Amino acid sequence: MALQDLTPQLRTRLNRMEKAVGWFVFLATVLLAFGFGYYIYNTAENRGWFKIKAKFFTFLQTSDGLKVGDEVKLMGFGVGNITKVEPMPPRNKHNVKVEFEIVEPWFRQIYSEGSYVIVNASGFLGRDLEVTRGTNGYAICVTQPITVFTNVDDLQKEVAAHPGNWQLSQEILDANSNALFDAYEQLTNADLQAYLTTNKPDVIYAYDNTVNRKKIVASWHPSRHRYENFKPDDENAWLKSVEAPPVADRLNAVVAQVEVAMPNILALTNRLAAILDNTASATSNLNITIVMARPMLTNFALMSATLKDPGGLAVLALGTNGPDRIGDTLVNVNSLLISADTNLNALSLNIGETLDHVADITSNLNAQVQANSNILWTISKTISDSDSFIQGLKHHWLLRSAFKNKGTNSPAKK
Repeated sequence: MALQDLTPQLRTRLNRMEKAVGWFVFLATVLLAFGFGYYIYNTAENRGWFKIKAKFFTFLQTSDGLKVGDEVKLMGFGVGNITKVEPMPPRNKHNVKVEFEIVEPWFRQIYSEGSYVIVNASGFLGRDLEVTRGTNGYAICVTQPITVFTNVDDLQKEVAAHPGNWQLSQEILDANSNALFDAYEQLTNADLQAYLTTNKPDVIYAYDNTVNRKKIVASWHPSRHRYENFKPDDENAWLKSVEAPPVADRLNAVVAQVEVAMPNILALTNRLAAILDNTASATSNLNITIVMARPMLTNFALMSATLKDPGGLAVLALGTNGPDRIGDTLVNVNSLLISADTNLNALSLNIGETLDHVADITSNLNAQVQANSNILWTISKTISDSDSFIQGLKHHWLLRSAFKNKGTNSPAKK
């Protein structure tokens, strides 16, 4: 049916329906576009597309286990990804160059002292990169652009015009390479101003701390002791690497050690077999010993049972008649002691009477000596005459041979 054939009321309703459908399609399209845009924004934010990325590179001996897209860790957190793995050209002292990115704010943990790349073993024959957290030195990557002043007067004018904004982006060394002024030193420092005015260096590297870019624009060069802006074709900062030997090399070393140790292991197994044989023999001998010891254990059990009874020790030592014998012995000993006591008393009485007689004799002798004062002289005269008589007999020709002295062996004459 043609539109002209419709009544005015139907045409009016149809126009209203067309407008409603148009508005619905428009609103649906707007909501779909908004949802898709939010999804893209949320995905980009989660993946760090809007965050500042610091680009680094390092040199490794081999690329085994590393590929583009692998995660880079710092303190166990995923902070970036590997962006490029390529071999170095011929005659270059390095083998493989690995480039990677670290997102904000993790790149602010990387300093010139204490930060380096560690290649760790991961999984089976895999490896991953881990960056250590720095504690000293200077931040490797910065977002403040570096200004190079070839005229110290121009720098001093900027410092005077904007006090507190300008800071050193280099180290100033003396003749002995000792640091006089460190990077980040405020150029309003009177000592620094006096040094610059007196020495007039040819080039001074400084930065305005009020200017901050949304990307990494400069990096620290340890050998030059200063920050330098990235070149247009090179925006990577170098980090030293500490690379462990590949897992395959370590497995080969383990296999070599096993081959060397295998003869010793076999000798050890032979020794273990001999020890087990000796143990089996000792066990069999122990069984025989236990069987032989059973009667002894039985007797010991009987002895223990006997000792539990009253007087068990006497029965065990002297037999069943032991206590009766001990009783008879004690009775006899008692009788012996009584007799010995009686005899001892009688003996004591006899000794006393004997001592009394000896005392009487001694007293009588004393009385005789006191009564006859010449008795001692007479006894002495008798002894002297007896000695003279014996000496006379010695010199008599008939008895001389009886008193000869027996000769002894004389010592040899020299």
